[in-house]
Amino acid sequence: MKKLTHIDSRGRASMVDVTKKSVTEREAVACGSLTMKKETLRLVTDDRIAKGNVLETARLAGIMAAKRTGDLIPLCHPLNITSVTVDFRTVKTQGRIDIKATAKCSGQTGIEMEALTAVSVAALTIYDMCKAADKSMVISDIMLLEKRGGKSGEWKRKKGS
Repeated sequence: MKKLTHIDSRGRASMVDVTKKSVTEREAVACGSLTMKKETLRLVTDDRIAKGNVLETARLAGIMAAKRTGDLIPLCHPLNITSVTVDFRTVKTQGRIDIKATAKCSGQTGIEMEALTAVSVAALTIYDMCKAADKSMVISDIMLLEKRGGKSGEWKRKKGS
């Protein structure tokens, strides 16, 4: 089993020293879903939620959150993010919004946490904006889909895992 990188030899929390790591272009893609009543999804897609345009607000929230990941996650390095996109796909037959975020940077450490944070906060924003109409919503399946760059190179989630 691999050693945990954020634990030192005495078992204490420790920020990973990336001083000697090469700067490379890095990219990560994450996803997640939010399931709701079909009627609630219709309110979202028809732009009839009282708090405003749900998906555009969630997109902005996800981008802003990615930029603040180093402030939110202990021991996570602050990164000079060069790009963050947050996209949505509605599945009306299942009452579901799928969220996908892509984050990029040139740096010494990965950008996976930023992509995952963007998806998480976008989902939470949708929940917050729609909770008056539907308290039964479920946020699920937040995961890393792929990453590129750095010493470990390319990684892609296998179908079904």
